Amino acid sequence: MDNQSQLKRRLNPMHVWAIAFGCVIGWGSFINPGKKFLPNSGVAGTAIAMILGALVMIIIAFSYAYMVPKYPKAGGEFTFTKNCFGKNLAFVCGWFLVVAYLTNVPMNSTAIGLIVDGLDGPADILKWGFHYSIAGFDIYLGEMLLAMAILLLFGYLNVIGVRKAAIVQTVLSSLLVVCVFTLCMAGVFSAKAKGINMEPVWGFDKSAAIAAGATTAEIGTYAHSGTAGILSAILATFAIAPWAYVGFDAIPQAAEEFNFSFKKVSFIMIIAIVFGCFVYTSNNTVAAAALENWPDRVMAGEWVLLVAAEELLGTFGKVLIGIGVSCAVLSGIMGFYLASSRLMYSMSRDGYLPQWFGKVDEKYGTPKNAMIFCIIVSLSGPILGREALGWFVDMSAIGASIGYFFTCASTLITARRDGDGTPFLKGMAITGVVFSVAFMILQLIPIPGLSGVHFGTESYIMLVVWVAIGLVFWVKEHKFFTSAD
Repeated sequence: MDNQSQLKRRLNPMHVWAIAFGCVIGWGSFINPGKKFLPNSGVAGTAIAMILGALVMIIIAFSYAYMVPKYPKAGGEFTFTKNCFGKNLAFVCGWFLVVAYLTNVPMNSTAIGLIVDGLDGPADILKWGFHYSIAGFDIYLGEMLLAMAILLLFGYLNVIGVRKAAIVQTVLSSLLVVCVFTLCMAGVFSAKAKGINMEPVWGFDKSAAIAAGATTAEIGTYAHSGTAGILSAILATFAIAPWAYVGFDAIPQAAEEFNFSFKKVSFIMIIAIVFGCFVYTSNNTVAAAALENWPDRVMAGEWVLLVAAEELLGTFGKVLIGIGVSCAVLSGIMGFYLASSRLMYSMSRDGYLPQWFGKVDEKYGTPKNAMIFCIIVSLSGPILGREALGWFVDMSAIGASIGYFFTCASTLITARRDGDGTPFLKGMAITGVVFSVAFMILQLIPIPGLSGVHFGTESYIMLVVWVAIGLVFWVKEHKFFTSAD
């Protein structure tokens, strides 16, 4: 396109690790222990699911490491698919990747009000102005304005230069690691953290327990047990592993802005995944170990990890969680803004989306219009409220799974075409294809005997809406998709 210039190479390996890790670890690692992980999977089920998920992501990462030097352009999985499967499947891959990345921005912004609400005690400093309810949760003007202000600020940082954004991202990601490691050490050495507190280790049927008015002392009746119960506990968290680790694959989206050798890509990805696995597993385990009555607190809707940190370290623990989760949320917003805008820029540049999305700012060398679109869409998060968190998780998971599938499949095709794929690489790519399909089946298809694994009703509706919007763009560019060129 005549109105475009090239993106500038300003990212070093530390910047890229910070982008990937900051995307992998967002609000969910701090809030989901009480909201999803402990009730659905317990300590044992969550740990197994997260470790298995990390291993699968590392397997898939080998395909990314092979493909990035082959196609070192913004767009990542979309670019791989375009060169291996053609226009239509490339659009499918790219469109679902957009939702995988972009839903994480409003997801993180929605958590901002929850963070303040948990830290300010009874003060409720954001609960002012007009309010309304969605799915039983009140949404206040004060919470909306703060979240929107942060979305606008970090969107602006992405517009004015990738290096400035990367420096902020590096600081946030480094602080996040320090906070989680400190809390982990407190859990290891404090006498208040006990193994017996982790029961039930496979989680419990939260809905049935609440309906029966059960307490922690009675929770064993509702604990997941037996082969089917334990399998459901593990798969409930394993099924959303693509969401949990989505972000390590943001690295290829910024490939045109690397100022280092592509040989370092696989190492950076693996380190980001391993760090992510540690954070998820550590936070979840500490939350249960520090509290004798964590099931009661889960059923009461309390922020379990915050309560556990305060139990272990007093006020310092509360401050530690406040800093850690703020860094996680802000780094997630920053990283996914970058990944989403670069993907849309790449799709526009290649003719898959309207040219407007491919405009590069002449002064800052960033895809400004794509970034503006991402900001506008992300502002929906504060409006929909925190109950939308679970819906966004599901959408991100299916989008990431589709991206992983096409990357591994593209690796097999490229390796066969170029004749440079090792048996190890081909084995990893085949395994990645199998697991990607398994993730999609677990997410979309209800399987008898497995509860709490597949999408909820609202998530299916959001999926249909997203597909419909994609069809509108596809029809608009129909001549491009049906042309022989």
